Amino acid sequence: MDIPRKLGMLIFTAVPAIVGGGIVYHFFGSFLQVIIFEILLVLAALGLIRN
Repeated sequence: MDIPRKLGMLIFTAVPAIVGGGIVYHFFGSFLQVIIFEILLVLAALGLIRN
């Protein structure tokens, strides 16, 4: 996989991070759960671009 495609995938995962972080904060009311959600998204994104 080439570099532009990897960067595109990382940018594409930024939208769920922003929107999903807001949804997680709305339901749980704490930034701890948002941080955990963001870490899981980063791990998933890195797992996608490693292949």
